[in-house]
Parts: sequence; structure tokens; C-alpha cells
Amino acid sequence: MNSHKDANDRRKGEDLWKTLVAAAKESRDQKLAQSQLQQRLQQQMDEQIAIPYDLTEAPPPNSSTGPAAALPTRKGRGRKTKTAPVATAAVTPTQGDAGTGQLPTNAVVSLPATSKKAAGNERTAPSLASGGIPNPTPAYLLQSLAPPIAMPAPRRILVILDLNGTLLYRPSRRLPTKFVERPHARRFLAYCLDTFHLAVWSSARPDNVRHMLSQLLTPEQRKRCVVVWGRDRFGLSSEDYNARVQCYKRLTTVWDSAEVQASHPAADRGARWDQSNTVLVDDSPEKGRSEPHNILPIPEFSGVENEGVAVLPQVHDYLNLLCFQEDISRYMRQTPFVLDATHQLPTSPAESIG
Repeated sequence: MNSHKDANDRRKGEDLWKTLVAAAKESRDQKLAQSQLQQRLQQQMDEQIAIPYDLTEAPPPNSSTGPAAALPTRKGRGRKTKTAPVATAAVTPTQGDAGTGQLPTNAVVSLPATSKKAAGNERTAPSLASGGIPNPTPAYLLQSLAPPIAMPAPRRILVILDLNGTLLYRPSRRLPTKFVERPHARRFLAYCLDTFHLAVWSSARPDNVRHMLSQLLTPEQRKRCVVVWGRDRFGLSSEDYNARVQCYKRLTTVWDSAEVQASHPAADRGARWDQSNTVLVDDSPEKGRSEPHNILPIPEFSGVENEGVAVLPQVHDYLNLLCFQEDISRYMRQTPFVLDATHQLPTSPAESIG
């Protein structure tokens, strides 16, 4: 009897030992996998560069979406015109935190502005009460690391547009309702409304946002926007709201909005807006710091009648490319938007942009 009990005890002891060994091995494997993930994230952040991309091959979205007359794409290089140097979208991170996979707090995505007042537009960092300075999460970066996959047919994506500096310019604070429109702004907006799901998000106060949109959109077009957000949607403290602080457009704020999610064409089947199908167009790359592979940065518009290069038509072409991507963040990480200074618009009266 005792020998039988001893054998059972030995078996139980052996089983317990095997369980402990397996648990220890699993723990080591998890730590190794986590370490490899962190190293991969850090390497990805340290090696980000801007890759030029020819926008002449942008296919238009499916005509079944009922787009407005598309902005014309380039018809060959033709004769080059003299233009000012054009900024490209590139991320230049400094040493990050290998333990968290996050960008360092002093990493700044910079794009030179064309405004003469840009040098005097320094802004202070938001307080912790306003969320502080955000960094992309390891989960966000990990998803963006996979190779991009092109789809055979386009789909509607969520396009979030900035206003001041992106679509128009306010020349004087004394005339808060007078704005200068960026070339092709109205036609670009009409195209976005007909082809994508369009949201507007500006760091301006709500009253100024209404003034800007009243110049760019008709009341009927305004109703077709998914949302129109102003400074009150940044989660700023009262002190920061009334100060010149850097605002950050955390796309998680958009994705957490029930109103926004209800606009997804397949919301009734559980589909959602997320980093795979959302793009932010803004003249301030720093505002997209929390989701760096979902921001399409463009030069700040300073009110000049002739920019020297057609900005919005090139944005139009790039957005059309994104419609064919299974995951926008993966494509934009590998092939970010780069403005082409040699881009030529058709010159015939029938094709010119009004």
C-alpha cells in the first residue's frame, strides 16, 4: 500500500515539476518575444525616411461611389517651372525608449511652412491636464510594420481635414471672418465629400470654424460632413484652451466617437474606422504625432495666389491611392506623401481647375 502511495506521490511530483519547467520556459519565451518586438519597434522608428513616389499613376476611385469631377492628374512633366523649394514629409526621431517602443518626447516631425509669420508661431507644450505630449503606442506601431497590401477595388476611407493653413489662410486677426482660399480648395472639398467620408477637425475656436466652413461649403455640403470639430474637441484644460499651446489630433479621439463610428458604411456589421482606413490632412505634422503613419502633411498655406506648385491636386491623387490599401498606416509608413515640385496641371480650358 505504501509503495503504491509513494509511486503516486512521485508521479504527482514529476507532473508538478514538468508544469513548473513549462511555465518557466513559457515565461522566458514571452520575455524574449517582447524584447524582440521592442527592438523591432525601435529599429523601425530609427530608420523612417521619406520615399518619393510618382503620383501620376493614381487610379480614380470606383465610379460607383458617385465622385464629383476629379481634379486632373498630371499629363506628363512638360516644361519645368521655377518654384520655391518644396518640403517633404519625413520623420526625424531622436533616441527613443527601447523599453516602451515609444517615440521620445522631444521627437518633432517638422515641415517648413511658407508663412512669413511662422517664426513667431511658437507654441508651448500642453499641460498634463490636457494630456501632455502623446506618443504612438507599441500596438499602433506594430500594426503599421506589416507589408502593405493593395486591394483589387477601391473603398471609401475616412479623410479628416484641417482648415486654417491647410485649405485657407486668415490674413488678419482684426478681420476674423475674411479668409483667402487655397487654390482648388472648393473643388477638392467637393471631391472629398463625394468620394470619401469627410470630417473636419481644426484647432480654431468653434465660431471661427463655422466662419471658415461657411466660405468653403454650402449648408447642404456642411450637413454631409461626418463631424465638424473645433478647439473644444481636444480635451484641453481651461487654461490651455485660452493659451497658445500645441494641439495634438489624437485619432483615438475620432475612433472613440460613436457619432463617427456610426458613419462607417458597414457599421451595422461591426466594421469600424481605425488606423487601417483613416487619414489626417494637416499643415502641422506635429499634430499627428500620436499616429505618425496616418497623417498626410502638406506645406502651410500663406495666402499667396500662386503657390508655385499645385498642392491639393497632389493630395487628391495620393488619397485615391489610399483607397486601394488594405491598411493605410502600413502604406504611408513605407510610402509617405512627398510633394512633387515638377507636378504640372493640364492647361487646356476644358481641363483647367476653376
